[in-house]
Amino acid sequence: MNWQLLVVLAMLIAAVAMFAINRPRMDVVAVLVLVALPLTGVLTVPETLAGFADPNVVLIAALFVIGEGLSRTGLTYRLGDWLSARAGSSSTRLLVLLMLSVAVLGAFMSSTGVVAIFIPVVVSISARLGISPRMLMMPLSFAALISGMLTLIATAPNLVVDAELRRAGADGFGFFSVTPFGLVVLALGIGYMLVAGRFLGSDRDDDAGPQRRTYEHLIGEYRLADRERRLKVGRRSRLIGRSVEQTGLARDHGMRVIAIERRRWFQRRLEVTAGVGGAVLHRGDVLFVDVFGATDDLPPRLRSLGLEQLPLEDGFLTELSREVGLGEVILPPNSAALGRTVGELRTRDDHRVEVIGLRRGSTAVSGVLAAERVRLGDTLLVVGAWSDVQRLGSRSDDFVALELPAEVSENSPAANRAPFALLSVAVMVVLMVTGIVPNVIAALIACLLMGLFGCIDMPSAYRSIHWPTLLLIAGMLPFALALERTGGIDLAVSALTSTLGQGNPILLLAGLFITTAVIGLFVSNTATAVLMGPVAIATADHLGASPLPFAMVVVLAASAAFMTPVSSPVNTLVLGPGRYRFADFLKIGTPFTVVVLIVAVTMVPWLLPLYPNG
Repeated sequence: MNWQLLVVLAMLIAAVAMFAINRPRMDVVAVLVLVALPLTGVLTVPETLAGFADPNVVLIAALFVIGEGLSRTGLTYRLGDWLSARAGSSSTRLLVLLMLSVAVLGAFMSSTGVVAIFIPVVVSISARLGISPRMLMMPLSFAALISGMLTLIATAPNLVVDAELRRAGADGFGFFSVTPFGLVVLALGIGYMLVAGRFLGSDRDDDAGPQRRTYEHLIGEYRLADRERRLKVGRRSRLIGRSVEQTGLARDHGMRVIAIERRRWFQRRLEVTAGVGGAVLHRGDVLFVDVFGATDDLPPRLRSLGLEQLPLEDGFLTELSREVGLGEVILPPNSAALGRTVGELRTRDDHRVEVIGLRRGSTAVSGVLAAERVRLGDTLLVVGAWSDVQRLGSRSDDFVALELPAEVSENSPAANRAPFALLSVAVMVVLMVTGIVPNVIAALIACLLMGLFGCIDMPSAYRSIHWPTLLLIAGMLPFALALERTGGIDLAVSALTSTLGQGNPILLLAGLFITTAVIGLFVSNTATAVLMGPVAIATADHLGASPLPFAMVVVLAASAAFMTPVSSPVNTLVLGPGRYRFADFLKIGTPFTVVVLIVAVTMVPWLLPLYPNG
C-alpha cells in the first residue's frame, strides 16, 4: 500500500464521515474533494474536473427539467386525483394503487419530486378515510425507492453504474434491463407493506401543528359557495363574438366571468379572464361565473342570453385550483387604496387579478362589491392566474399578501399542455429504447420539445435542476479514477474475493450487495454507486466473468435504501408527515432489504449469466 493510496483512502473516509453527519452539506464536501484531489498529485486538474463533462451529469439535469414539465402540466396531480377516486374507502386498495402510481411515475422522473407531490395527496386522503398518515407515508417512500429499479433513467445511481460499464468497454445496460428485477421487487414490496405496514401503528398525533388553509376554508369564509356557476355559450347566444367586457355580464346581470374553458381538437385550454378580459367568446365556450347579483330570475336571464347551466359538483374554484389562484390581501395603514371603492382599485387593469370577496373582521360582505369602500383591517379575496396572485404582494405597496392557500403547491400553470408533455416523454423513451441516439441526446430532445410546446419555460427549467445533486456526482466521480490509479480498486477486489472466495460468485454478489447497502446507510446512493461501480466491474474482471450481473447487483443495492430515514431524501421527506422514529425504518426497512438481497442473488445470475460464453 503506497502513500498516495493512503492519502486517497483518508480523504474517502473523511468524505464518508462528513456525509454521515451531514456537516458540511454534501455538495460542499464534493467541492472540498475537487480542491483536495489535485493537491495529492494523483490526478491533474483536468482529470479532477472531468466529471462536469460527463454525459450522465447533463442527462440527470435534463431529467430534472422533464420532471418539472410533468408537474407544470398537472399530469402528476391528475394522477393523485385519479388515485383518490379509484381508492374509494378501501385502505388496502389505496395502498396498492399508491405504490403502483408512485413507482410508475418515479420510473420517468425524480423520485424525490414524486414523493413531494404525493405527500399532500396522501395527507388529504388519510384525513378523508380517517386513517393515520403513518400507514401510507412509508409505503410511499418505499415505492419511490423501488421506482429506481424500473428503468435506466429512474435514478442517478443507475446512470452512474451504466457509465462505468461503458467506460470499461462493456455494452452497458438497456433502458429496461433493470425492469424485470424491479417488477418483482415492486410486487413483493406491495405485499410486504400490506402486512408489515400494519405494525407501524395508527396512532394519531392531534397536535401535529396548524393546518394550512385551503380553498374550502376561503370559499366558506367569504360565502362564495352559492355564487359559483358553470355556463355554456349556446350556438345561438347573442354573446358570441363579443369580448367579456362587451357582454355586460358583470355590469347588467351581476355575473363576473372568472375563467373561460375552450376545447379545440383534443386539447383543453383555460383562460383566466382577470388577465385576458378582452377575450372574445365563441360558441361552445364554458364560462366559470361568480354570480354576485340577484338569483331569483337567473334561469330566464340565462335563457335570454343563450347560456346553458352545466352541473358543478364541488364548485369551480375548487375544481380549477391548479390553474386559477386565490389569495388574500390586506391594506397597510399607508395604502393609497384606503377609502376607495373596490371598483376604484383597478386590480384587473393594474395587477391582472379581480376582487371577488371582502371580509370585515369575521364577517363576509355580501352584495355588489364594486361600490363597497375599503377600510383599514379589511381582507380582500382576489382571483386570477396563479402567477399573478403570487406576484400581487410584491407589485404594489398598497397591498400586503397573506399566506397563500395549500393549493398553491399544486399549481399547474401549463395544464393545457399535458398531451404535449406526454408526447415529449414518449419520444424520449422511444429514442432511448431503440438506441437511435445516446440517452443524453434523447433527454435533451425531450427538454426542447417541452419548451417548444410551452410545457416549461426557461426560468422554471433552471429552478427545477437540483444543482447540489449534480455537484455531488461531479465531485465524487474522480474518486473512482484516483482509487484505480493508486491500486485501491485492486485492493478492494482482493479483499472481497479472499473473504468470500472467488470460487463462489453467488457469495461475491451477496457481498457486493451487502457492502453497497451498508455504505448507503451513511452516504447518498449516488456517491455509493460511484464508489462501488468500479469495484463490481473489477471483481468481474478478476473472475473472468461478465461485468453486467455484478454491476446490476450494485444498482439494485443502491436503490435498496430502506433502513434509515437518512439513507435517501425520500425517506427524509416522509419522516415528519408520517411522524416516524428512526426505529420505525429499521424495523420495517431491514427485513425488506434482505428480501431485495434474495431477489438480487437469485434473479441476477439467472437473467444475466455470469459466464455467458461458458
